[in-house]
Amino acid sequence: MEPLTEHRGVSGPVVYGFLRLVRVSRARQDALHDVLAEYCRRHELDLHGVFTERTAGTERSAAFTGLLDVLDLHGTYGVVLPALSHLGPRAIAAPRQARITAAGARLLLVRGPRAPRTPRPAASGPAGSPSGRGRRRSPGPAPALDHDT
Repeated sequence: MEPLTEHRGVSGPVVYGFLRLVRVSRARQDALHDVLAEYCRRHELDLHGVFTERTAGTERSAAFTGLLDVLDLHGTYGVVLPALSHLGPRAIAAPRQARITAAGARLLLVRGPRAPRTPRPAASGPAGSPSGRGRRRSPGPAPALDHDT
């Protein structure tokens, strides 16, 4: 009898990570790499490698070119990023995102795009009373009195 799938070495979809790390400490680099690995583990993805870009400015870097090359390999499912900002500033990120999707790869974000902030209603909470005379909370504890009562 064959063992159950959970007891056999079954590979998940193959993905590659991409990190844009310009002037980042080694500890931050290691933490981001660990975030990608943990995301892949939780979602049963097979992280085959992480491409790291260390220079800013251009759309075409050695790391991004390498990423595009592996996306052409048979069986590659997608690219994992901590956040969309790792593709670079908007002027660079948009064409990069288009090239990744044109290659037929999925773009997977550990932390998705931020939802737009909704303004708080004027009357919500103590500081937002309609009269403007709401009670404000102090940022810390009240100071002790200097004299005896």
